[in-house]
Amino acid sequence: MAGPRHISVSEASRPMLPRHTKLKFDETRKVWVILAPERVLAPDEIAVEVLQLCDGVRSVAGIVDDLAAKYAAPRADISADVVAMLQDLADKGFLTEAREKTP
Repeated sequence: MAGPRHISVSEASRPMLPRHTKLKFDETRKVWVILAPERVLAPDEIAVEVLQLCDGVRSVAGIVDDLAAKYAAPRADISADVVAMLQDLADKGFLTEAREKTP
């Protein structure tokens, strides 16, 4: 009877949405939403961009590198913001981490 696996997000993490959670564009409202059982979250544009990169393959470091290059922004600033945002989502159960062994 294991509950949601608590993760501590770092640059080495490989974040992904849990199996029961989906990132989807809501055509009616014209916004991106995270759909989870009995919960809906409407992340802002920046969070959506980060979440679209959370595929369980890329590390947070790789995501930060991509965003720093794309926006020509200081890597340290982007890293701090991305790790904080992902940790908040993980704490709320909207994010998990890829396991080393995949079926």
